[in-house]
This record gives sequence, C-alpha cells and structure tokens, in this order.
Amino acid sequence: MSIESVRAFFTAHAPDITVIETEASSATVALAAEAHGVEPDQIAKTIAVRLGEDIALIVTAGTKRLDNRKFKDAFGVKPRMLDAESVVAATSHPVGGVCPFGLPSALKIYCDVSLKAYEQVVPAAGATNAAVRIAPERMAELTGAEWTDLCQ
Repeated sequence: MSIESVRAFFTAHAPDITVIETEASSATVALAAEAHGVEPDQIAKTIAVRLGEDIALIVTAGTKRLDNRKFKDAFGVKPRMLDAESVVAATSHPVGGVCPFGLPSALKIYCDVSLKAYEQVVPAAGATNAAVRIAPERMAELTGAEWTDLCQ
C-alpha cells in the first residue's frame, strides 16, 4: 500500500510530480544519491521521532544529523527515533522508503532548513526503490510542514 498511497497523494495534490522507481535500492542516503545522480545532501531523509505521546516526521538533508540541544530547545524533549515496526505502523512506509507523503493519518512534519540549500531534493516515495524530485519549499507546502533548524 505504501508506494500506492504516495502515488495517490501526488495524483490528488501535485499531478505534475511522478514517482520514480529504480532497479537498485535507494534505501540509504548513499544508495539513493547514486541511484538518482545527486549529492548525498540532496536526498531528503525522513526521520520518525516521538515527541512525548505524539509522532512527528523530520525531513533533513541526507548527511545531516539531528542536534540534540536544538531538538530539546525546540520540543522540550530529547529526540527518540521510532523502531522499524513503529515507523511502518505510523507511516505505512518501510524504513528506507519513509517520506512525508501518502500517510495513513496526519502527523506533524518538520523540514530542516538544511534542505533549503538546494533547488530540488529527492525524498523517498514509500518504497526502498522509489523517490520523487521536488523543490523543498513545495514539499513543505504540500505536506503542511513547518520549517525548523534541528541539525548540526
């Protein structure tokens, strides 16, 4: 269902964006950058975290790491990433294919300012071999994301 829910999302909200499927896995930042011919930081990686009782998705440039201090200052808690089973339950997407599109229910989404360095980024699209090319600002607009500075 995951890649199909992403396709349905784009059909409904941005029919000009096509899901790209590759033969090779793009489950890691390095593999995705190679598969799509972009710099690793152009890969928009999505991290599922727990914020108290809530789950949120944080989308960052590929090689960036969350800064614990910035995270705690922003949310009042330390970052706690979800395990693989919880990620699938919350997003319907497998680890390596997690993205802010086509979610089964609304989640709070944050886009890190590190994404703004690029005109176009490549987030996953619901499968470990699927992605889209999209402007960071458009991704944030389509997903209702809030811009934040959470990375080192």
